[in-house]
Amino acid sequence: MVPRYARPQMTAIWEAQARYRIWFEIEAHATDKLAELGVVPASAAQALWDWWGTDPVIDVAAIDAIEAVTRHDVIAFLDWVAQQVGPQARFMHQGMTSSDVLDTTLAVQLTRAADLLIADIDALLAALKRRAIEHKHTATIGRSHGIHAEPTTFGKKLAEAYAEFTRNRARLVAARAEIATCAISGAVGTFANIDPAVEEHVAHALGLTVEPVSTQVIPRDRHAMFFATLGVIASSIERVATEIRHLQRTEVLEAEEYFAPGQKGSSAMPHKRNPVLTENLTGLARVVRAGVIPALENVALWHERDISHSSVERFIAPDVTITLDFALSRLTSVIDKLLVYPDRMAKNLDRMGGLVHSQRVLLALTQAGLSRDDAYRLVQRNAMKVWESDGALSLRDLLKADAEVTAALSEAEIDDKFNLDYHFKAIDALFARVFGD
Repeated sequence: MVPRYARPQMTAIWEAQARYRIWFEIEAHATDKLAELGVVPASAAQALWDWWGTDPVIDVAAIDAIEAVTRHDVIAFLDWVAQQVGPQARFMHQGMTSSDVLDTTLAVQLTRAADLLIADIDALLAALKRRAIEHKHTATIGRSHGIHAEPTTFGKKLAEAYAEFTRNRARLVAARAEIATCAISGAVGTFANIDPAVEEHVAHALGLTVEPVSTQVIPRDRHAMFFATLGVIASSIERVATEIRHLQRTEVLEAEEYFAPGQKGSSAMPHKRNPVLTENLTGLARVVRAGVIPALENVALWHERDISHSSVERFIAPDVTITLDFALSRLTSVIDKLLVYPDRMAKNLDRMGGLVHSQRVLLALTQAGLSRDDAYRLVQRNAMKVWESDGALSLRDLLKADAEVTAALSEAEIDDKFNLDYHFKAIDALFARVFGD
């Protein structure tokens, strides 16, 4: 975790204090149920909760010191708690194995992280919706292969992003449900030394569901799906960021990141206004996606368990969730403050002498009786003259001067095919699909 790209709420989920508090709650809830089942004395569970009620500060350094000897993190924690609670603590962890604690804790942490990420997406969706409606009818050029294609609106571009992140939200909700399982099933997951009712009790207490069958660990296909979902979200962030980076290029300059008073773009060139935030988002997206392949490779463990997944998850779980949380917040801020230049969009739209209307002329010629191949040839030979003149020539004028074209279309009919509003007649319908009535 790099503090530069971290926000406090998400970071707090992964701090040692938070982790150990979850560990204790798992152990205490399990002891509660064991007492109810008559496996341990009721006084044992009460002693744990009595100590917990004092709101103790968990001494991370002391636990680390014990672990330096035991070389086992869960045993070190249990030993330290026993020192605080006294003899009754010997009834903790009855019939349990370390993975019961570690895997259930990770499930709690990932669900809490998912809740923050869902809230992040909601904030981004609100910003995208507001700006999309603001620019619903702001005409701009659509591009394919980076080349002028046909007119669109800037609001439609933002509506596309809104729809994409709506899908991402649904994926994340599903991934949260996928990861929110509890396993308290003992060694090799057979419940030989612990009743399944304990697992059910702990799961309910922590807001999780019961893992139907665990091997001693929660199956890692769940985690793979979770991190893959975060990778998809990161790719969507990069897609929007890349679009903004392109639009901010000097030759385009249809939109740009907000440039704050006192901000400086370059140590050498005072004129620079660089798309540093969206470039940063592109980089952060790579970091999030870097966690996907290791998560997929964690699925194949030896037999009932090994710990090859453990070191991986200690890295990717905090790093990926913290990074994505920051990236979503940053993208929301970029969209919220994005500077949009409709006049520049109009200028770019007109830059290539009306070439953006070529398809309408092509279709009109076919409807007038020409074969598609002949119609394409007539429009293209005039369009290439405009292209080679770098927009200095007018496609409309060239078409009106082409005898083969005017034999099929009148000047008025040609003029009609250069009506910009024609391209936007379905915008209201598109917005209704995305945002509802």
